[in-house]
Amino acid sequence: MEEFFKDIIPFSTEVMGAGALLIASFTSLFSVVNPFTTMPVFLSLTEGDSEKEMMRTARKATIYMFIVLITFLFIGTYILSFFGISLPGIRIAGGIIIMRTAFSMMNPDKGGRKLSAEDQEAAMEKEDVSFSPLAMPLLSGPGSIAVVIGFGSQASGVFDYIVNGMAVFLTAFVAWGILRVAPWLNKVIGKTGMSVVTRLMGFIALAIGVQFIINGIANFYGI
Repeated sequence: MEEFFKDIIPFSTEVMGAGALLIASFTSLFSVVNPFTTMPVFLSLTEGDSEKEMMRTARKATIYMFIVLITFLFIGTYILSFFGISLPGIRIAGGIIIMRTAFSMMNPDKGGRKLSAEDQEAAMEKEDVSFSPLAMPLLSGPGSIAVVIGFGSQASGVFDYIVNGMAVFLTAFVAWGILRVAPWLNKVIGKTGMSVVTRLMGFIALAIGVQFIINGIANFYGI
């Protein structure tokens, strides 16, 4: 974990053990996904649904989230490389996206990752909101996609992909657990607690975004 807090990204099993890599990858991804910010939208969109329907929506949303992120983990780097984008470019662009997400998380009262009034009204008319807007863009938005592409760009072998894939699964599983207990958690934490958690996650995400950019620039100059 010392290397994680020193470098944040990049990391691989060549730098740290499998267990430390799993923890580092999970911490990085979870702080950007931050399912706590999705809770209010989830509760709003499922208002009036039965508990069984809410649980089904939460399960489907996190399954979709896992599919999106695991796809970008394995092929995201190749897709961007196909368009001639270098790895340093991927890291710098990803860092900018993550920083933008982080700033909005650190100022949740000024928009955060909430849906616009128009988007939420449109979502209310959908029969199934699990994929859009819950899975995308709330749970697996540009920031989290940038993180997993970063994981893929740093992978030194199949084992790294396996460990990072486990981190994606663990993030989706924890997100499912949070949405599952969202009504109770919302009452316990309250608006103030949610704001504190979101700002804390935002700060961690900001550090990750900055490190993405630093590593991208260093990589470009061969440092």
